[in-house]
Amino acid sequence: MNTFLVILLVAAMIATVVALVRGIISFLQEASATARGEGGGPTAAQLKSNRMMQQRILFQALAVLVVVVLLFAAGRT
Repeated sequence: MNTFLVILLVAAMIATVVALVRGIISFLQEASATARGEGGGPTAAQLKSNRMMQQRILFQALAVLVVVVLLFAAGRT
């Protein structure tokens, strides 16, 4: 059980980092488009950046939940 939870925790942490990097890349693309003067509503890069950051929050919450379950299981033994 603990092995499964540790694997799940590592997967959630990796997914968090991937979503963070993708969100930052999208944010930087949006910033360069804004510097060129392309305005007038949310761009595809802005929408992707927001989606990636929302996924990052979801993966972080999952990782915290797994840590809580691991600590709870460790306290029971």
